[in-house]
Amino acid sequence: MFRRESGQAVAVLTRVLGDLDRAEEAVQDAFLVALERWPRDGLPDNPAAWIVTAARNRALDRIRSEKRWIGRRKALEAELRTVGEEAPEPDADEPVSPIVDDRLRLMFTVCHPALAPEARVGLTLRTLGGLSTAEVARAFLVAEPAMAQRISRAKRKIASSGIKYEIPRDADLPERLRSVLTTLYLIFNAGYGPPVRSEFTAEAIRLARLLVQLMPDEGEAVGLLALMLLQDSRRAARVDADGRLVLLRDQDRSLWDREQIAEGQRFVARGWQLGRLGVYLIQASIAVEHARGSDWTRIVWLYDQLWAVSPTPVVALNRAVAIAERDGPEAGLDAMDAIGDLDGYHLFHAARADLLRRLDRLGEAQAAYGAALGLCDSEVEREFLSRRIAELGS
Repeated sequence: MFRRESGQAVAVLTRVLGDLDRAEEAVQDAFLVALERWPRDGLPDNPAAWIVTAARNRALDRIRSEKRWIGRRKALEAELRTVGEEAPEPDADEPVSPIVDDRLRLMFTVCHPALAPEARVGLTLRTLGGLSTAEVARAFLVAEPAMAQRISRAKRKIASSGIKYEIPRDADLPERLRSVLTTLYLIFNAGYGPPVRSEFTAEAIRLARLLVQLMPDEGEAVGLLALMLLQDSRRAARVDADGRLVLLRDQDRSLWDREQIAEGQRFVARGWQLGRLGVYLIQASIAVEHARGSDWTRIVWLYDQLWAVSPTPVVALNRAVAIAERDGPEAGLDAMDAIGDLDGYHLFHAARADLLRRLDRLGEAQAAYGAALGLCDSEVEREFLSRRIAELGS
């Protein structure tokens, strides 16, 4: 509930306090107060603004009561009172960030090069992206306790190494860009569903637009924005009127958002002109092919390019699906069965099941759908998998 506002409040308070944990605590305290007061007093007219204000007030209470803030108390109180209001003019000696958005600025701040890449992204997703630890773990295909440990270790390293939440300068941005792009991509994916959670997809697209404005010559930033727009263009067609999942090949293309597709295509063309072929630009190029009607020869070629820059099991799986569409399900299954490390990924089993079904190996298909069902958390996808199993058994 109000995840965007929660992340925004954390971003603003961290900028002021210079302490991520303290900012998180203040926001959590605000939600606890809301749980107590709202059932009694009724929902406020603007619940999100109420949370931000309450978090600010809790932060004020903390700096007034804790000895650690004595030396900076007056300055912090003055700055905290501006939270939620128009920002004051910076001091002449204060470094001015080129990033105007608080949340995007703090994403670059938390994606500090002293932290391991996965720790940077995991911590940012958890504290600023609004994802739960379980959702972050699913994004990385790891167990929730393992991800919780990574996030805790990252926080401890920040504290023990004296890493400051300093405003990143222009020179700091390029080395942190990759982690910020990964964070935005995973926020978008968390909302893409199914079911779709538009507060995530809309926020990821908003931040990606700001990033492209900030770094217009970065092909991967351009590619990521294009990918999000092209994927989001299919949102209305991904489930039917009863809320059931519709696969890409079965979607009603008249429901696709043509304006978003056109904008995404323009960004893809711009990315290719920049001449830096990366993972997001290639994926966006694949999405363009789907928008045009799915030229599978071209799509397999693009997956070959993606494998060259990102040789991961998930890329191999998607390439195998494309091979199946180009060369037939037997070829796709051979490519899929050569992939390791995906036994815990439900989409691997679901994709294998589809190819086995097309080859009339129905018993094996049913078992593969069952394996996918056992690993899947999405109710929309679970309904689809259960329906496939029932169809094979009838």
